[in-house]
Amino acid sequence: MKEIDIADLKKITELVKTKYNYDFTNYAMSSFKRRILRILELQNTTVDVLIKKLNESDFLDDFLNEITVNVTEMFRDPPFWRVLRDDILPAIMLNHQKIRIWHAGCSSGEEVFSMTIMLREMGILDKVSIIATDLDTTILERAKAGEYNLKNMELNEKNYIRYQGNSTLKDYYSEVGGKAIMDKSLVENVSFRKHDLVNGEVFNKFDLILCRNVMIYFNQTLQNDVLRKFHESLFKYGYLAIGSKESLIWCDIANKFIVVNNEEKIYKKIKD
Repeated sequence: MKEIDIADLKKITELVKTKYNYDFTNYAMSSFKRRILRILELQNTTVDVLIKKLNESDFLDDFLNEITVNVTEMFRDPPFWRVLRDDILPAIMLNHQKIRIWHAGCSSGEEVFSMTIMLREMGILDKVSIIATDLDTTILERAKAGEYNLKNMELNEKNYIRYQGNSTLKDYYSEVGGKAIMDKSLVENVSFRKHDLVNGEVFNKFDLILCRNVMIYFNQTLQNDVLRKFHESLFKYGYLAIGSKESLIWCDIANKFIVVNNEEKIYKKIKD
């Protein structure tokens, strides 16, 4: 088993920040260390060689792909999606003809397709514009392509059934060469963009922001910074959905939100 110390981790973060302006200094140290160890194992290399490789820009995408965690599935946590469908989106539609949604840290796109399938079944897909962002350009390309391993669709279908969708997921993809190719019309109103939650600017205003199971990899300082960014990016009375193991309770802007659904970690902005 390879090992790595704090000084080595610091060298790596400083190099990536200085050379490429990606800042991992406020990632949760234990999580960041695990990802670096995984890279060392996959590359069968040492820290010194890894640092040399990081000085070559063509290795950066591979590095980012391993550092950013991309484990996801469609309709993950089905009760969450039922609350969105039955409570949150109808509440937004009461006051808006159009809805703006941001999927922050969209990974390989399963959450985005879950959203657009739900919106189509609600009959409001054409009333919604979506921006889906991620730090990792490789994973963003996978999200745009909407091509998934067919064996993964069994779990996705189980989630969809528990969500109590109107149909079957098979209505939304075709099977080609062992892959599920998603219906491209689902993402006609989706803009996939590279965006860095750490260093990126506030770039728009939204009615709903989803950033689920991303901030667990950040330390409290970085979580605080990102949550302030989300607050600024929401219209007043807009909604923020975070992961089941995440919370707003301790952060600086906690008093500017109310809890809408504590179990599903959905909050509503009440103060600018």
